Amino acid sequence: MRAKAKIREASIPYEVPVPQELPERLGAVLQVVYLVFNEGYSTAAGAEVTRAELTREAIRLGRILVELQPEPEAMGLLALMLLQDSRRTARTSTAGELVLLSNQDRSLWDRKQIAEGVAWVEKALSSRRFGPYTLQAAIAAVHSEAESAVATDWRQIVALYDQLVRIQPSPVVHLNRAVAIAERDGPAVGLAHIDALLEQGELANYHLAHSARAELCRRLGRTSEARSSYQLALALTQQEPERQFLQRRIQQLNEDLK
Repeated sequence: MRAKAKIREASIPYEVPVPQELPERLGAVLQVVYLVFNEGYSTAAGAEVTRAELTREAIRLGRILVELQPEPEAMGLLALMLLQDSRRTARTSTAGELVLLSNQDRSLWDRKQIAEGVAWVEKALSSRRFGPYTLQAAIAAVHSEAESAVATDWRQIVALYDQLVRIQPSPVVHLNRAVAIAERDGPAVGLAHIDALLEQGELANYHLAHSARAELCRRLGRTSEARSSYQLALALTQQEPERQFLQRRIQQLNEDLK
């Protein structure tokens, strides 16, 4: 209401952008839609892992954008959202507990949605004018087409992350690449990458970085370090299913240390 009053008082006119202005505004619109989707895909806080009403709305908007502006990155974003959302049912147990990708029941994945997402990402890639959304969608497609976690083509995923970090070298992208490297080359190699990222400081307050480090330490038998990293992650997350997951991990490690 305050915003409406301000617009009215300032006599700010409502203007529809001319067609020539739309392409330069597309990037900002895609970013907003993706932010909406991300909040639905993994809520920042609260009792639920996902909020389906947000992911559905973001996908609806993504379809409209592809219809209005059939650019490769609009297609890539739609593909990414479809592929990630296809796993929604499998991401929590019947009790509402968080289920990691490697442990998900893939028979619960929405195959129709996966097929549509793969078709969009292939169309975007064929344009050779794609960007970060399309590359992320391509990574999601590799996961979606793997029959099991063991069968995942981690070499291809790392290669796609190598391209992604060149055009979007954010700390989170580097972290995701490090996790993929751990799957391809082993936990010790991945842990070295994550430690180097944490030393830079930008991920110090990002719970998933500490959780990823904890998991690799756990695999390497470095139980005390794993517990410390899980405790850091626990202190930083506000989502209840994530908190419960981390607490279970800490409890298991406490039992291992007895």
